[in-house]
Amino acid sequence: MKPRALLLCILMILAMAIITAYYYPQLPEIMPTHWNYAGQVDGYGGRWQLWLVGPGCMSFFLLLAIALPWLSPKQFEVQNSGATYSYLMVIPVALMAAIELFMLGSALGVRLDVAQVIPVLVFVVLILMGNPMGKVRRNFFIGIRTPWTLASERVWHATHRLAGKLMVGSGALGLLAVWLGAPHWLLLAIMMAWGPVAAGYSLVLYKRLPQ
Repeated sequence: MKPRALLLCILMILAMAIITAYYYPQLPEIMPTHWNYAGQVDGYGGRWQLWLVGPGCMSFFLLLAIALPWLSPKQFEVQNSGATYSYLMVIPVALMAAIELFMLGSALGVRLDVAQVIPVLVFVVLILMGNPMGKVRRNFFIGIRTPWTLASERVWHATHRLAGKLMVGSGALGLLAVWLGAPHWLLLAIMMAWGPVAAGYSLVLYKRLPQ
């Protein structure tokens, strides 16, 4: 990872550890930990889980980001994507911080519309990840890893250019749908529809390659 991305992740982990430690004594022993698609609480757990969801998972993603370059086989190195790799690996760390803040606020009695907050978070992540997707180089760990993209660099690049546009478009459309009060099934469809389209596109491109 680039030094700035590494430092940013470390600072986020430290910040969430401090926030968790500060509010921990005020939290109930048992707190909401899971919500269904309608925004209703359907799971409870101990307050200690905040340490797992926040600093724990954030640290895991950071360690994973550091380890992937070493794990990557030759000619498929994730670090070939340069700054894009660092950018994409910062996102899950920030996402877990946002999820912990959401859980923390809910446990402290802050009124949050779960049915809107979670979809908004997902759509924002789609936009953030989709924007640089066309710059991702062929690898085994991040991106649209179908048999056809991995078999052809040309298919990989074309598929990721399309996937980036689809992800950003889905994110923007999803945010509009949330604002308009769209039903949950439609929001879920917007979140997921881009994936099969990108995968199918990679197959079509591969079959059109000169034999």
